[in-house]
Amino acid sequence: MCGIFLPAEVSTRRNTRRQRRWPGDKGHGDKGHGDAGSAARTGRQHRGLPKDAWDKVQHLGQPTETTPRCANTSIRHPLTGCQRQRSRIPSQSSAGSRMALLETSKYSPGSVLGSVNPDLASERQTASFCVEKLTALLDGGAEQTRIRRAVVEAIESDPVFSRENQYFQTQNERYEAAVRKAVHLQKKMHEMGWTENGPEYKYIYRALSGDVAFLLHRVFMRSISVLGSDKQIAKWIPLATRHQLIGSYAQTELGHGTYLQGLETTAVFDIATQEFILNTPKISAMKWWPGDMGRSATHTVVFAQLYIHGKCHGIHPFIVQIRSLQDHSLCPGVTAGDIGPKMNFEHIDNGYLMLKNVRIPRDNMLSKFCEVRPDGTYVRQGSQKINYFTMTTVRISLISDEVLTPLMKACTIAIRYSAVRRQSKLKPGEQEAKILDYQTQQEKLLPQLAAAYAFHFINDYLQELFNRGYREIQRKNFDMLPELHALSSGFKAVITHHCTAAVEICLRACGGHGYSLLSGIPSLYTKILASCIYEGENTILLLQTARFLIKCFMAASAGHPVPPSVTYLAAVKPGKCPAKNKLDFLRPDIYTEAYQHVAVRLISSTAAKLQDLIQSGVKKYDAWNQCTVQLVQAAKAHCHYITVKNFAETVEKLETKAGIQRIMKHLCDLFALHGIFSNTGAFLHDGYISASQMDMVTASYLDLLAVIRKDAVPLVDAFDFTDKSLNSALGSYDGQVYQRLYEWAQKSPTNKMSPAYERYLKPLLHNTLSKL
Repeated sequence: MCGIFLPAEVSTRRNTRRQRRWPGDKGHGDKGHGDAGSAARTGRQHRGLPKDAWDKVQHLGQPTETTPRCANTSIRHPLTGCQRQRSRIPSQSSAGSRMALLETSKYSPGSVLGSVNPDLASERQTASFCVEKLTALLDGGAEQTRIRRAVVEAIESDPVFSRENQYFQTQNERYEAAVRKAVHLQKKMHEMGWTENGPEYKYIYRALSGDVAFLLHRVFMRSISVLGSDKQIAKWIPLATRHQLIGSYAQTELGHGTYLQGLETTAVFDIATQEFILNTPKISAMKWWPGDMGRSATHTVVFAQLYIHGKCHGIHPFIVQIRSLQDHSLCPGVTAGDIGPKMNFEHIDNGYLMLKNVRIPRDNMLSKFCEVRPDGTYVRQGSQKINYFTMTTVRISLISDEVLTPLMKACTIAIRYSAVRRQSKLKPGEQEAKILDYQTQQEKLLPQLAAAYAFHFINDYLQELFNRGYREIQRKNFDMLPELHALSSGFKAVITHHCTAAVEICLRACGGHGYSLLSGIPSLYTKILASCIYEGENTILLLQTARFLIKCFMAASAGHPVPPSVTYLAAVKPGKCPAKNKLDFLRPDIYTEAYQHVAVRLISSTAAKLQDLIQSGVKKYDAWNQCTVQLVQAAKAHCHYITVKNFAETVEKLETKAGIQRIMKHLCDLFALHGIFSNTGAFLHDGYISASQMDMVTASYLDLLAVIRKDAVPLVDAFDFTDKSLNSALGSYDGQVYQRLYEWAQKSPTNKMSPAYERYLKPLLHNTLSKL
């Protein structure tokens, strides 16, 4: 299980992905990949610039005739980090203009090599919208942007949090560095006056790029806060907050993951001693994958089957101490360790856990909603599904932290690289073209960029839904749980699958250089790939969503009320798509209704097939299994429809000034039409869209690529990542790709003389020479 850095109160705005590196920060290439030589080439470090250079920098911070202004937006100083705006690049029609370009870009944000690549600089001068305004929109307001940037500056300027040479570190080195950062973070928070309930807290994980230990400690605390009684919260949360213990979250077992009812760990209540006795009855019951458990955790929340007087009462959470607080040795009856190497998350000690007759006090069963009284009486308050609520929390949180951020970073790297990489000639006699000018490259990357924005806005939708649900649960009202569980499951599956494929597309779009770890994309890919598996395997989650949809469809068909997200099932609109030309497919009502039609068709036809099978004598479970492929399709269609509908509604509410609404409308159109273009069968199936209309879709879709291509670089700039956060030789703000790749490669330990020469190559070569 991967760790998620959860805030004490899940915010409706978790969008902290946009921090740009300002020159002069300690460490070149933002990951410390520069050296003393590159430092000399770059100029003086932050606050150490010579006066003439400082005067130039100060000049850059002042409005000029060529500096476009966003309404009510001040310029951000490139060294102090105050707000600034893009400098409009002078025309490059003369040598003097080219010199001016280099001069004005020398201290551009993120530049480590002295100047911004002219090919990348030219992309920024023609933006059709205000980048700073879009960044503020994504952050939830200019004040949130200011706070986020302040957190990023504080974290990235602290050498303890440096990611220098990270690509060259071993698993043990990564783990030790992550623990060091986690410990130092507590001091940093105290030093900066940050608290877990403060506005800065939600931005820390992004600033650290997730490269910190004790992530499951937050899930441990969240579990207690949500599932624990007031007495348990008062006891355990202060201890966890002060790190007097380190927590983990032990749910997944070697033999069971998503199917929680099948978990095999047992907790038997002993009335005589008022204790629970926990056991791992067989090897498949061993807890496997919990983060921080392999080496770090002293306590964990263990999910186990509760037995009282021989009767099983299902899965319940228990607080179990697994290591001594004195010497960190394993407690009696506990076997635990690290599960070994993984594709990514080398800094996380994912572990295993076996329990043999481990006794814990009765009070250690989290009892806000379920309680075992001293006489063995079992009492439940509310829905049993509340025990699954922590996973719902985690699934929604990981979308922002572990899925959207890697996609946005991959888009930033691939699009910036595509703007400076030149290959072949589009027109005879001209220089080689930027690969971003090729329609095929645009068709690879721009739909992924549109998806990043679409999923950003659906994440806001889910966060708001979650917050409403959490408030209701606090009031002991569990009515929203089924809808919340279904949406969190479905969107976790759909978004992780889509974003994982998108990051791979970005990697491939960078060609051979994309395969290098130094590009930054391979580690993003192996990280995001895990999101398709942890916190619920995606197919199982989609089937859980489908079960909710079938129930709601049946209810809607019978005239019963259904949750807000599925009311469209009761308002079926038979008919054909009314579009008459390609421009009609740029109307949100046209394509939103097309998505709704497909969702209703797939849900209703699958429900009908399910009923037919059952009425023909097939057992319910067999009938369900025979429909699972179509059920998964129906769940995906539902989530895709909600995403398109939410994107269109969000765009409609945006202000028209600063060009934001217009470019967001283009992205919304592209996202919707790409979905139709890529899934033609679903829309052509019953003739709702005709073949000629599909040609219109294709025409509008391809037209949009050329429109959005002009703003591609500014659109990724709006994510506002620092170079340190990107950790990419290909994606840095200045676009100096080839020089940075070469400089970073020099730092590889493999460039030192290898022992293999003396042991193997020298004898081989000398033996050959003697024969010669």
